[in-house]
Amino acid sequence: MKHLPENDIAWFTETCDECGSAFSLKIKTKLHDEKTPYQHLEVYQTETFGNLMVLDGCIMLSTRDNFIYHEMMTHPALFGHADPRRVAIIGGGDCGCLKQCLKHDGVEKVTQIDIDPAVTRASQLYFPELCVSNDDPRAELLFEDGIAWIKNAEPGSLDLIVIDSTDPVGPAVGLFSEAFYGDCYRALGADGLLVAQSESPLLHKRLIQDMTAAMRAAGFAEVHQLYFPQCVYPSGWWTATVAASSAGKFDKNGCRALKKSFETVYYNNLIHKAALAIPEFMK
Repeated sequence: MKHLPENDIAWFTETCDECGSAFSLKIKTKLHDEKTPYQHLEVYQTETFGNLMVLDGCIMLSTRDNFIYHEMMTHPALFGHADPRRVAIIGGGDCGCLKQCLKHDGVEKVTQIDIDPAVTRASQLYFPELCVSNDDPRAELLFEDGIAWIKNAEPGSLDLIVIDSTDPVGPAVGLFSEAFYGDCYRALGADGLLVAQSESPLLHKRLIQDMTAAMRAAGFAEVHQLYFPQCVYPSGWWTATVAASSAGKFDKNGCRALKKSFETVYYNNLIHKAALAIPEFMK
């Protein structure tokens, strides 16, 4: 956190050295500071964005704008699948994706596998609105290695895998590999979908291209990017990548979203279709 003594205002600043930019939020106070066995976890109270969770100096989420990320990481794939019943979330310890998945009445079970229980404990304390579905009987929260869990999953046992990971550093590196995507492909049924956070198109085009190639090499028949704003992340522009086990099994029109039975803040049928529009420089 940076401090400006001349006006006694404290700011949290995340720098992106690779692109020569930074993003700052004005801070009221630090609420939490913990060195877990896996990462440095901090939570701040900000002036205008509510609470802010930071892992190893990188912003994970804020109260004000997390709904965009969590809705776009879940609903396009859930509404794009014909009948999603069995879901696994790899990562996602803040429980925001879990909450969104369980809004779907047809979902029978969601297993969330995050290696660090401290993230979920902090979310329960400082982002309780994200944890309202943690006690849903369809929810299972596991704190173990998600890579190993997927590797040991029964073939064809899942309809959707959500990879809600941190950036591809530290414990999350393996979540961006062809070997991991291959294990996901094996765990999914013939109609299965995978969705993974895939960083900024403006700053990480090569990573997105490499992820797409790795998913295809792992056996996925189709791969698509979803583009959406996320102002607290580097560049303010983010993506999720959707991969389908079989061709034509991801509904790019999101027709089922026209009759969604619950409220969303950002996502709807038009957003579903628009998010798949490919910028010229990404073609």
